[in-house]
Amino acid sequence: MDRFALMAANRLVGNDFGAACVEMLVGGSLLLAERDCLIAIAGGDLDARVNGEEVPAWTSLMLTAGDRLQFGSRRTGARAYLAVSGGLAGDRWLGSRSTNLLVGRGGLGGRALQRADELTLAGPPPRAVVGRHLSVAARPAYPVRCFAELAAVLGPQSSRLTRASLHRLFKQEYEVDRESNRMGYRLVGESLEVRGPELVSFGLASGCVQVPRSGQPILLMADVQTTGGYPVVAGVVQADLPAAAQLLPGDRLTFRECDVDSGQRRWRTLMAGLESL
Repeated sequence: MDRFALMAANRLVGNDFGAACVEMLVGGSLLLAERDCLIAIAGGDLDARVNGEEVPAWTSLMLTAGDRLQFGSRRTGARAYLAVSGGLAGDRWLGSRSTNLLVGRGGLGGRALQRADELTLAGPPPRAVVGRHLSVAARPAYPVRCFAELAAVLGPQSSRLTRASLHRLFKQEYEVDRESNRMGYRLVGESLEVRGPELVSFGLASGCVQVPRSGQPILLMADVQTTGGYPVVAGVVQADLPAAAQLLPGDRLTFRECDVDSGQRRWRTLMAGLESL
């Protein structure tokens, strides 16, 4: 969901950006190091501790055999990413080790991790050092107090909204509905008015903001469907998708209109920070 955090955790331990990691939603996970390993944790702050002592996120650190890594309650954000130097092994599906629970493929048998599962390395650990750190200034603007402001550009069908509804889209506050998942967040707010006939289905991407006939927007996320026919009235810039990924049902967000150039500049700045590690 938070691809920047996954890439950052991997880069901190010397892995390629796309190496397999563990994604944790909220807290409660407990892992035991069976041998010495270099790790990094990025994304949401889920109170990570090693042998009961708090450890820094966005920093590479060494675990020794027997260390216990535990995640607790949600402080900020909702999803944390654990990278291990060498990457994690798993079943490949469509060229990826990612787990797809909907179809039961990838990862460890296509399912969520369970008690007593053993994670192994995909390859030998690369040369990396303890103490690499990504500063706060080089990270995305993550949610504060369960609220995120997401920059968005106008979408290809923004003219399907009335002038008043387009103004409302960028002014009102939305709540993430309970009927949200990895495909998309259903947003609850004052209804938007959509005009015009139905559209022929077209290609979609994460970050698209669709408005169905109900007038309640849908923000498409990591497991977005490939095509759809609801009008796309806006697109959240890539630099703010990590913030969106850290939201849970009941959290709040607003959209702030921006232009394409400023959105691209922000993403290039974030990537330059990763490349500097």
